[in-house]
Amino acid sequence: MLQRQQATAVVAARKQIVEGAVGMVQMALEKLSEREIVHLDEERKAAMVSNLLVVLCAEKAVSPVLNAGTLYN
Repeated sequence: MLQRQQATAVVAARKQIVEGAVGMVQMALEKLSEREIVHLDEERKAAMVSNLLVVLCAEKAVSPVLNAGTLYN
C-alpha cells in the first residue's frame, strides 16, 4: 500500500513539473516573438522546446554545451 501511495505522489509531482515547464516554454517562445529578439523557424523552435523541457524537467543539474559551429548551412 505504501508503494502505491509513493507512486501516486511521484506521478502527481511529475505532472505538476511538466505542466509548469510547458507553461514556461510557452511563455519564453511568446516573449521572444513579442520582443522580436530572435526569429525561429519550426525546426529550431522544436529544438529549443525540446532543450528547455529537458532542462526544466531534469532531476539533476544540467551542464551547458557550447556549440562552436552551426548545424545549419
